[in-house]
Amino acid sequence: MEILKLLDRSNRVKSYEIQDNKRWPDGFYYRLRVVFTDESVLFAREYFDPDERHYAFHWQNKENRMITRWDNAPHHHDISTFPHHKHSNEGISESTEISLHEVIEIIGKTLHILET
Repeated sequence: MEILKLLDRSNRVKSYEIQDNKRWPDGFYYRLRVVFTDESVLFAREYFDPDERHYAFHWQNKENRMITRWDNAPHHHDISTFPHHKHSNEGISESTEISLHEVIEIIGKTLHILET
């Protein structure tokens, strides 16, 4: 599974747990819990088939407070990138469609900046 290779290669990932993983000929579903070196946690889930894709990547600090959540739940119609959006302390904002790979890169760069 390509996602697991990504997590195994990242020097910012301390551990991960596969909570669910299903594959079929033209799609997949997974749910992961990823712990980073600063003890922050990413809860990731994604469903994909040829007709639809649903995702939510929820990153929180070690005190269980949300840092950022990227998702495409269709409930913020006023966002120009609807249904793709991002939650943060500043509120709801625009976000392009995003992958787990991109989220891991963003978190890794953020942790690197915080460590320097």
